[in-house]
Amino acid sequence: MNTLIARVKEAFTSLFAYPATHIIQAPGGVNLFGELCEYNDGFALSCAINYQLMVAAAKRDDNIVRVISLDYGYQETLFDLSKEIEFQSDYIWANYIRGIVKHLLACGYQFRGADLVLSGDIPQGAGLGSSAALEVVIGQTFKTLYALQISQPDLALNAQQAANEFIGRHCGIADPLVSACAKEDHALLIDCRSRQAQQIAIPENMTMMIINANKKRALVDNEYNTRRVQCQQVAKFFSVPALRDVTHQQFERHFNELDTKLAKRARHVISENERTLKAADALSQRDMLLIGQLMEQSHRSMRDDFEITEPEIDLLVEIVKAEIGDLGGVRMIAGGFGSYVAALLPVTLVKQVEAAIAAQYEAATGLKESIYLSQAKDGARHIMTITS
Repeated sequence: MNTLIARVKEAFTSLFAYPATHIIQAPGGVNLFGELCEYNDGFALSCAINYQLMVAAAKRDDNIVRVISLDYGYQETLFDLSKEIEFQSDYIWANYIRGIVKHLLACGYQFRGADLVLSGDIPQGAGLGSSAALEVVIGQTFKTLYALQISQPDLALNAQQAANEFIGRHCGIADPLVSACAKEDHALLIDCRSRQAQQIAIPENMTMMIINANKKRALVDNEYNTRRVQCQQVAKFFSVPALRDVTHQQFERHFNELDTKLAKRARHVISENERTLKAADALSQRDMLLIGQLMEQSHRSMRDDFEITEPEIDLLVEIVKAEIGDLGGVRMIAGGFGSYVAALLPVTLVKQVEAAIAAQYEAATGLKESIYLSQAKDGARHIMTITS
């Protein structure tokens, strides 16, 4: 049995003194293309990973929702569906759960209480969709327990709304959509404005390598806010709602009229949107040479125009690219300022790439990387019904 399934199942019986009836999961995700385009109404090409959140659950016959998180020292949140669901300042994770449930009720879905135990293995703060997975898995749990007639895309939308309105965290639709709607061995091409998504098959024998540079991130929120404002300023210059509406030709015609820094920020977003659409086509054509070229362009754009990479990240990209050549691609993910790198590469090259990183990265930086390997997986789903 899956270790996470066993953990939540056994903990549920121990903590609640009766067995769970259902096991539900939702995965994290990785963004292959479209970094930082989401808040410009752009496109993203993402897929679910085999790191996930798992829930053991059972209905209650009252209106109490009780949730225990094994990953946060068995912290517990408890609230009554018949009363106003309020923000709980003590536990951040608990507010995501409260927000999801509150928004489901506000949308007219009817259900009663539940006991839940949750645990996961998605790296935290990595830009791998851990918060979205938490929101989606809770929505999926109540959908499963009470047979709610809610679609997977609407589960994702509910997750986004709960994060924005209840948590006060501005997030887009891409991470929730991937967690809710992904398909095994496929990436999801997401239009972040229309919320429409298209499944794109990933070539066989390819794997994703996610590398944590283990470089401490600093001032990320301030830097992000600055770049968001900069992008909005350029959109205002062009009299459009978002940079998604500015074509490459329009931008080039007016490039010299813009402040140099603003122009660079906008150039990344406009070019990244184009790369994302090209990458979806290349992936569907199994053209890994072009995928590699586009990922290289994407990383260079984040480094030179959006200015969000770090020397350690650039080094990791160089090491990986030297090993995989034209057989795959590598780029920074998760927003930069000391974060993660993702590579799409043949399974046969994994050991070679791991060895090159081990030989070069720590010696050059004094930092020790962490590596996660993943295939593209299915989105949120009911794993099993437990019968006594």
